[in-house]
This record gives sequence, structure tokens and C-alpha cells, in this order.
Amino acid sequence: MPNKKTVGFFGGKFLPFHMGHIYLGVAASNKVDELCCVLSSSKNRDRELCERDGIKYIPAEKRLAWIGESFNNIENMKIIHIEDEHWDYDYDWEEGANLIKRAIGKPIDFIFSSENDYTELFKKHYPGAQHIVVDEGRETVPISATEMRKNLYDHWDKLPKSVRSYFAKKVVVIGTESCGKSTLVKKLAKFYNTNFVDEVGREYCDKYSNQLTEDMFNLIAMEHFLRQDKASQDSNKILFVDSEAVITQYYLDMYFKGKKSALVNEIARLQNYDLAIFLEPDVKWVDDGLRFAGDEKNRRENNEKLKKMYEERGIKFVSINGNYSERFDKARKLVDGLFQ
Repeated sequence: MPNKKTVGFFGGKFLPFHMGHIYLGVAASNKVDELCCVLSSSKNRDRELCERDGIKYIPAEKRLAWIGESFNNIENMKIIHIEDEHWDYDYDWEEGANLIKRAIGKPIDFIFSSENDYTELFKKHYPGAQHIVVDEGRETVPISATEMRKNLYDHWDKLPKSVRSYFAKKVVVIGTESCGKSTLVKKLAKFYNTNFVDEVGREYCDKYSNQLTEDMFNLIAMEHFLRQDKASQDSNKILFVDSEAVITQYYLDMYFKGKKSALVNEIARLQNYDLAIFLEPDVKWVDDGLRFAGDEKNRRENNEKLKKMYEERGIKFVSINGNYSERFDKARKLVDGLFQ
């Protein structure tokens, strides 16, 4: 008779999922034949926890994606999602255990956690299963989810890249042509030791000598949107972005006399920034061979037109002006305010 395969599980709310959870999962996977990672979620409870500790709410599907990406090559692991509507202080351990046992569908031999305090509860509700404590003193990854929620940006190195992407602050710098967007974005990124995303439309203008076609604006908006998600994974708590989809629509209108793009508008609706800095056109206009609206009358009119496009969409921005030094100092104070 073949030997019975050993089955174990570890679980949690994973608010947020962090490197300690990854270590626990990897260590546990080495000790059993089959391992289940159980996400227990409750919209009300989880939302309250996030709001209480000052981080944005993390939907269960987002946490499941993080878990799936982190453990995608561990062949003996299965991911299980259990929805319950119990609060932490009133958690029904018996009902919760029944839900987990039914979901796993096999006798459970081992339960893995990082806390000895759960031993008696596990003995009561999972008779026959052995509780194995992994890294009890949290020496390997010195963090808990509670500490992470309360001081997330102080423990940035304990977050997997995919989770960093969700929490990285995004600051977009907007305005009309030759108002210093690219210059400010690059200098801010250097100062904060992080990444930035270039204006993709500018790359297209260089590549095609300003001979753009109407359909290129859809490609510009999509590529710019996707670059931001990728860049935020490797960013140091914050990502700076040069321009966005509303500006792409603004230039489409300029190039093709009133043309609109449903796709660009949808991307503008989907994008989300923690801060939008609008640069007034009060620095010297620079003719780089690709720009075409440099006289003061056009600059003022285009500036008001772009502002109106943001206002019509309900997009809030902070307007700053002055010379390059003044702009940098004003922008830095606004960025610092995001972490206070």
C-alpha cells in the first residue's frame, strides 16, 4: 500500500501580502507533499482594518493575484479562497475550521504559522494535525502584517515587487508643451532615488518626425499606461510620470482638429494618481523642432483648454509656477506631503 501523502496548510488575511508570508509558504512547502495557502477574506472586516491602519483597501482578488504570482512555480501548493463575514474579535474558529477543512477536502496533517499562540486553538479545531511554527521570532523576515499596515513605507523592502506596484505613490506632471514637465520629472526622480516614466508621445514624435497618424494616439496612451505599472514594481515608494492620457487626447485634438478617441478617454478614466502637478507655461518656450504653439497667445489659450479638459473629467490638480528652481521646491513639498 503506497504511503499516504502529507497535507498541510497555512492561512491568513494577507493584509498586505509580504515577504514573511513568502518565507512561510516556501518553508512549509518543503515539509509536506501537498500544501494549501488559504486566504480568508471579509469585505467589511478587511476594509475596516485597512482604514484603521491608514492603507488603501486591498480587494481579495488583488491579494489572490499576489499570492498566485509569488508561488506560481511551487508545484505542491494550492491556493484556496474562503469568504467569511466575521470580524477578528468575534471570529468563529469552529465555523472557520469547518470551512477550511471542507475546502481542502483531505485530512490535514500539518498547520503552519509563525505564532505559538495559535497552538491550543489548532489542537481544538484541527484534532490530529500538528502545528509547526516557522520562524517564530521573525528573525528571517522581521515583520508582521500589522506592523506592515501601520508603517508600510518604512518597511518597503519587505514587500514583493507586485505588492509594491499597488502601493507606490504615483505623481504625474502635466501641462502644455515646453512648460518643463520632462525636466521636473527627471529631477524629482533623481532626488527621491526612484523611477520615472517618459512621455511616450514625445518618443513617437521623434521616431516619426512629427508625422503621426490618428491611430498612433491609441498606441501612445496604451503603452504609456502599461509602462507605469511595470515601472512602479521597481520604484522606491514613489513613481513620477511625465504626462498621461488626457494630454494624449489634447494632442490628438490639436493634430487632427477636434478628433476624439474612446480608447484614450477610457484610459484617462482608468488611470489613478496620488498627485497631479500642473505646470503653468511661464518658463521660456523652447523650439526643439517638434513644437508648434510658442507665441504667448497660443500658450495661454492652450493652457486654459487643457485645464478645462481636466476640470470636465473631475480630475484634481495642483498648479505651480515660477522658475525651474521654484518649481522643484514647490513640487518637492507637495510630494513630501503624500507621506505625512
